[in-house]
Amino acid sequence: MPTMGALHQGHISLMDACKRENTVCVASIFINPAQFNNARDFQKYPVTIESDIDMLEAAGCDILFLPSTDEIYPPGINAINYNIGPLETMLEGKFRPGHFQGVARVVDKLLSIVLPDNLYLGQKDYQQCMVISKLMKDKNYIASIHICPIVRETDGLAMSSRNMRLNEMERKVAPAIYKILLNIKQNFKPGDLDAIKKEAATSLNQLGFKTDYVEIVNADTLSTLNEWDGKTKAVALVAAYINEIRLIDNLILK
Repeated sequence: MPTMGALHQGHISLMDACKRENTVCVASIFINPAQFNNARDFQKYPVTIESDIDMLEAAGCDILFLPSTDEIYPPGINAINYNIGPLETMLEGKFRPGHFQGVARVVDKLLSIVLPDNLYLGQKDYQQCMVISKLMKDKNYIASIHICPIVRETDGLAMSSRNMRLNEMERKVAPAIYKILLNIKQNFKPGDLDAIKKEAATSLNQLGFKTDYVEIVNADTLSTLNEWDGKTKAVALVAAYINEIRLIDNLILK
């Protein structure tokens, strides 16, 4: 279970799945500088290592891997450029250039060190899961990927380490992202999708969000769906800022 710390119950749900299906469970905590395209965001990322350790112990984690930056990125070693394909420039890749190269770099390193049989990831980072899946296939890692469901607060907000940075007012507004995703799902039907996407983005902006994207895509390729044929598996994805804090969420559409 690779993490950047600031753990919450979403992470613990991954550990619970790992404990059910494996003999030895390893969690890693490493705040990966290579995947932050915004230096300010990296500097403000929450660090809660003592409470993280307490949560992992309570969840029955067997091993915590807590490497230094030099251990993951030894000085003098040049970064590899990974062939991520179209995933690198769409959605998250478009708004966070270089982000997925950083993700691929650290996951490749962690997998080569731990050599797991199973890898546990959260669905909230939907596109990231696809990037990691491609990386593992390209590099012939034997581990099986397990994508675990999003864990939400009682008001629907997807659990995220970044939620720790929300002030009281921002926290009250943040669940609107999930409500808008639910509205998309309720109104999702065959035909043109442009209006439903525009309406969702407009609603977010009217609530004070700065929206990067509201998109409906093919769940297997992430290619944009402008029309739905009633059969293709689809997913709705949202990325939006509340002031300086960027939140993402998604919902499988059926």
